[in-house]
Amino acid sequence: MGILSGLKGLFAGGESAPEKAEEAVEYKGFSIVPAPMKDNGQFRVAAVITKGEGDDIKTHQFIRSDLMPGREQCIEITLRKAKLTIDQMGESIFR
Repeated sequence: MGILSGLKGLFAGGESAPEKAEEAVEYKGFSIVPAPMKDNGQFRVAAVITKGEGDDIKTHQFIRSDLMPGREQCIEITLRKAKLTIDQMGESIFR
């Protein structure tokens, strides 16, 4: 499956589907919840990044094209990439 068809599946309810949610990891005031997505026997790097509380909560859906063979490996890579994104973009991630 090509990257474009895989991404299309993410938004069209195709083959990729989120797995059960993991516990949140706090990082520099942000909350990262890894959400690996099954995709053709592998797991896609994905998470929800939030900051704030109540009416002031901001949310970013973090989905990458990376596929990992194992769920635990995917969670590890997801956290590393999400933290790097936060380091590079800060709050502009919510725009």
